[in-house]
Amino acid sequence: MKKLLFALLFLNLSLAQTKFTVEGIIKDSKTKQPIEAATVYITLQKDSSVVDYTISDKTGKFSIKTPKYTHAVVLKVSYVGYEDVKIPQDKITKNINLGEIALQESAKTLDNVLIKKDTPPIRIKKDTLEFNASSFKVRPDANVEALLKQLPGVEIDSDGKITVNGKEVNQILVNGKPFFGKDGKIALQNLPSNIINKVQVTDTKSKKEEKTGAAASSNNASINLTIDEKKNKGLFGKIMGGYGSNKRYESSGLINYFKNKTKISALASANNINAVGFSMDEVFDNMGGGRNTSIWVGDDGSFGINGRRFGGNAGITTSNIVGINYSDEWGKSSEFTGSYFHTGAKTNNTNRLQQTNFLPTTNFTTDSFSETSNENDNHAFSANYEIKIDSTASIIVEPKVTLNTSKYKGVSKSKSFENNSLLNDTESDSNTANDDKSFSNTLTFTKSFQRKNRYFSATLDTENAKNNTDSYAKSQTHFYQQIQPDDIRNQNLFSSRKETNYEFAIEYTEPILDSMSIKLGTSIEKNKNVAYRNAFDFNEGSQLYSIKNNELSNYYESITNEVAPFTAIQIQKSKLNFNLDLGTRIVDFNNNSTYLDIYSALNKKYFVPKVEMYANIRFTKSKNIWMYYNYNYNTPSAYQVLPIEDISNPLNTTIGNPNLDLVKFHNFNFSYRNYDYSTRSGYGMYTGGNYYDSQVASVSTYDENRKRTTTYTNVAGTKNFWLGTYWNKSFKKEGNKYRFELRLSNNYSFNRGFINGVAYSGETYSITPRASFTYEMGELLTINPSYNYAKNFNFYTNYTLNKATNFTHKLNIQVTSFWPKNWTFGNDFGYNYNSNIADGFKKDFYLWNTSLSYSFFEKRMMAKVKVYDVLNQNQSNTRRISATSITDEENIVLKRYVMFSLSYKLEKFAGKEKKRNNIFMF
Repeated sequence: MKKLLFALLFLNLSLAQTKFTVEGIIKDSKTKQPIEAATVYITLQKDSSVVDYTISDKTGKFSIKTPKYTHAVVLKVSYVGYEDVKIPQDKITKNINLGEIALQESAKTLDNVLIKKDTPPIRIKKDTLEFNASSFKVRPDANVEALLKQLPGVEIDSDGKITVNGKEVNQILVNGKPFFGKDGKIALQNLPSNIINKVQVTDTKSKKEEKTGAAASSNNASINLTIDEKKNKGLFGKIMGGYGSNKRYESSGLINYFKNKTKISALASANNINAVGFSMDEVFDNMGGGRNTSIWVGDDGSFGINGRRFGGNAGITTSNIVGINYSDEWGKSSEFTGSYFHTGAKTNNTNRLQQTNFLPTTNFTTDSFSETSNENDNHAFSANYEIKIDSTASIIVEPKVTLNTSKYKGVSKSKSFENNSLLNDTESDSNTANDDKSFSNTLTFTKSFQRKNRYFSATLDTENAKNNTDSYAKSQTHFYQQIQPDDIRNQNLFSSRKETNYEFAIEYTEPILDSMSIKLGTSIEKNKNVAYRNAFDFNEGSQLYSIKNNELSNYYESITNEVAPFTAIQIQKSKLNFNLDLGTRIVDFNNNSTYLDIYSALNKKYFVPKVEMYANIRFTKSKNIWMYYNYNYNTPSAYQVLPIEDISNPLNTTIGNPNLDLVKFHNFNFSYRNYDYSTRSGYGMYTGGNYYDSQVASVSTYDENRKRTTTYTNVAGTKNFWLGTYWNKSFKKEGNKYRFELRLSNNYSFNRGFINGVAYSGETYSITPRASFTYEMGELLTINPSYNYAKNFNFYTNYTLNKATNFTHKLNIQVTSFWPKNWTFGNDFGYNYNSNIADGFKKDFYLWNTSLSYSFFEKRMMAKVKVYDVLNQNQSNTRRISATSITDEENIVLKRYVMFSLSYKLEKFAGKEKKRNNIFMF
């Protein structure tokens, strides 16, 4: 305890050290106007290493708080289009006011880029925020993700979500091209930071906006990693293999070949520990626990890659992945980027569930148990091919092909009770095979004209998908409270679904003032869905599934045609980007079906207003407001509008309602962001929601056996809203780094429906504060504690239950030691608590993961031992509360294992082969 108090005292004393202020005002030497977003930074005179930096505000003022320096330093000022200014200082032992610093326009510029100057750590060029990678110190063997964590304003949370100054990053590129998909997570985890020259952050633009120069309409950010020219020719990568207790194994490899514009990367992975296997995190890679950010991780610990989801806490997954990414320029007028993935995965799970179902006068409980096995085999190809017709026109083709087959086997049992009386029970055994094929393509043509903001664009989106499902199922459902025959089935069901979507849109924009334009356009869309199911009962005589079951066989077809002409006004200024679209959506909604040889048809026409508005107001280079509003609609499914009885579920019969209206809703979003580079602190808030003029709600009736019959109706006034705030700050003290982050999110939803002829409503409110702190003691030690608390309040009307609440605690601490040299020791310890979960489900558990690694052959090889779930307590117990039920669920998870692994880094740049200890390293 004394040691802990001494450490805290030492930390407080170190934070309280005296700092001095260096300040001034940056102005144009001719106009005397202040210059906003000029980079001001201090370097050591002896080696030009950056020690601190900031940017000037809209009045040209800057202020740097710096520790005491008794040796010579240089204050430098840099701004695009101007000559650099250097102001030497023998020492900094007091506050310094440099007064007015005048910048002169540079005579040596080319396309607004400086020819030769010192590179500042950060630079703002129009709408691009650019970081100089070499100005931010990371460990020599660190990956790009470690580099991003050092950049001011960049935050990476425990689920791998990246934000820059509060704006979520949804696209990561390498030299302007996708790297195994636009999400770029493979690049972050696998590219070494020492090959990166610049990290450029911009607002994410569509292809049309990129080519026409239009302002971004999204509220997301894009990161582009530019590779150092000296490292853009060579071969590098990493291979790894490991084996452990309980027959656990993992292996992965990623090889990259870069030669100027040509980039080829290949990867492969195989493991049975619920991991993708491409993380280069040398401490906690592939140990999951809800904190693995290798590629993508969900709240339940599952992971995914390029939209495909695997394993996690809902079972144990064995996966195999092979992929290749290719990018090149073919001549002067075309560019190509493409990637291919083959993924195979098998997930086994045991599930236990208890669900309390709400009724107006009583409640009943369902207990269920299942054992399942699911195998998936997926092939996916995507590409981006651009043809530059001339300097003003281009065609972009973006095809995507996906082929997927899956096999599912499962057995399950369930029982429903009310007041200790048995209502019904079910046993089932099913075997299902799925075959999915899809092809989609986006074709974009853009043409810019000589006058600024005058352009034309045409876009064609196509999608064709087909699914065939062949299922064999045996089930027995028994009813106990009412005279009703038991439901015994032994059937083969074959179903097929085809979906075809086409959308063609054209736009023409004409400037009417320097900053104002009028946009005219229209879109034509056609969506067609066809689905049928053939059911056959087992024939005891022939031992074949040959008896047609007409009650379970049906055919549905739904076609939606939409024409949406619109007119828009656009305003683009240095501080304002505003867009307002107004028009009318003309919708033809056609549905037909055949059931028991009876043909049904329903054809309707709707006129829906088209209103869309967004505005981005920039007060300074780092402070802005973003607003968005949209009035939209969705069509109900053919199953919901056609009066067909579907009895495929023994416990729930559904019937469509031909009087259903469209789903119509208002959507809005608002955010405010600010980041102060002088104090390395940022804060902001965001809010948004949906309000429904018309939403499809269920109308359910339960009989005495609690067998349900469901139809649908429209309700108004349902809604969901969210509100969040955040604050973060980072600073450096004598080689030590500190980073704080506080977040608070709130969610609210209101739902309505009908049960047994009574209207019910359910309100849900949740509040989720989060706090985290990171301390880096140079390159020796990193400590990262974090705490998450979530409280849910649920209020009901016309139920026997008026309210329900629950909360969760998640406390985690990661400690990583990089001492002694070449050794890395990491510990990831977490405590999880879930209140109010049902009896028989454990409320809390500890999860402790640890690893120890040793690097040798100049850190090209690494041996590691890691232990997952040291205390053997890992579990997956969750509670979900909805407007109609409370569900407690348990799934099997990975338990304790020990893994030994060996990895090897390959590196060969600029054709120079490095020789180490008589071993050639490539």
